[in-house]
Amino acid sequence: MRSLIVATSLTFAMLGSACAEAAETPVHLAPHRAVYDLSILRSGGSKGVESARGRIAMEFAGDACDGYTMKYRQVTVLDSSEAGSRTLDTQTATFESGDGLSMRFKSTSTAQGLVRDGVDGDAQLRPDGSLDVKFKQPRNETFAAKGQPVFPTDHMKRLIEAARKGERRLSARVYDGSDDGKKVYETLSLIGNKIEPGAGNNLEESARQDAMMTSARWPITISYFQEGSADRAPAYTISFELYENGVARALKIDYGDFALKGDLKSLEMPAVTSNCQR
Repeated sequence: MRSLIVATSLTFAMLGSACAEAAETPVHLAPHRAVYDLSILRSGGSKGVESARGRIAMEFAGDACDGYTMKYRQVTVLDSSEAGSRTLDTQTATFESGDGLSMRFKSTSTAQGLVRDGVDGDAQLRPDGSLDVKFKQPRNETFAAKGQPVFPTDHMKRLIEAARKGERRLSARVYDGSDDGKKVYETLSLIGNKIEPGAGNNLEESARQDAMMTSARWPITISYFQEGSADRAPAYTISFELYENGVARALKIDYGDFALKGDLKSLEMPAVTSNCQR
């Protein structure tokens, strides 16, 4: 590109302006429904997981004007010669405002068909960056945290913005309402080299539709650390290829004692009807 800039200072100014406008293009996340088949990637460790299988089903919709909705369900069957077979089922539904300042969330988790956890609450980010959460379930309680946390969709948009700029790392405090809803994770994201649209010979059929073949993507690894963790080992790590439209493929979830991989089984991308310009 530098060879094109030597002509005149006017040419340089025009190109610089065009690049700045491209860099400031808002991130538009595509509504989609995706299913990932889970299988064991690595076994061992103190929990003795020898094999695993399962499925993730998620549905994402909305825009920066009306807000974003996410429905997520993960069913995982873990097999161990010591503990036998265990089935874990986690379901989550969230709504995040388009400005990233509020989130409603509800989640349930069952083990062997028995309800283990259930959380229902509203989270708000205050002008000073602090977090206030009010719970409806399992009981009327509150939770607060400082340090300017962000919600998951806003975090995803920041990741894409950083990747567009060629940045290699992104640190953020993320609140997603998971577990008991009283945790803010410190995250470190590592961003790999840009993969040009349509590149790759091992893409699933679902990833070969037009809306995907015209979108760039980046390898991403996100490590989630619990606040105040003494040993600084991540609670878990997620790796995937993140498309510029927010869709992910080639999932890997590392829980420390074992790791799962998620293959993109199906992907539906409804026609975009929104006129939102934000």
